[in-house]
Amino acid sequence: MKLLSTRWKALLSGLIGVFALTFSAAPGHAQGASPFIYEAKFGVLYHDVPGLWSGFRLEDGGIDINAELMFAPALPIFGGAIRPVIGGTVNTAGYTSKVYADARWQIELPHNFYFGLGLGVARHDGHINPDAMDRKALGGHTLFHIPAEIGYRFDAHSSISIYFEHMSNGYTKRYNEALDSIGVRYGYRF
Repeated sequence: MKLLSTRWKALLSGLIGVFALTFSAAPGHAQGASPFIYEAKFGVLYHDVPGLWSGFRLEDGGIDINAELMFAPALPIFGGAIRPVIGGTVNTAGYTSKVYADARWQIELPHNFYFGLGLGVARHDGHINPDAMDRKALGGHTLFHIPAEIGYRFDAHSSISIYFEHMSNGYTKRYNEALDSIGVRYGYRF
């Protein structure tokens, strides 16, 4: 089993540090909400799910740890709001990991449900060409990032969701084996 590289360990440590600062600073705000962070999410994903958009070779190994921050500035549209998001997904077995920045549209639905859909850019540490049998040929290091999420809010702060993310170059390069992950995340809204 491959171990996480030093830079990805640093990324994961940095994201955990940002989450710790965010959670520790939020209660001190006068109105109980963070002026910068709208929501923080953390979860576990199935790495490179077969049978979805990326049906080429599979990167069989490990689980993905995902962490994300959704920022407070919002553009209200179509009953929801578009907010900036940054995050990262680290594979625990040393396969392709990524960091991303998205514009995420999220809408609150009846009965405490919510739905989110986004478009952004991801930067990964995987392979570009088909030079390794156990790694995908993703065509470039900077790719499109397309997330989708449906969740349930337990109260004003806590939620649980099913999260899907797709990463590919949209056939703008010679190789485009893409990468799909799906899993469960806990969210904390400030």
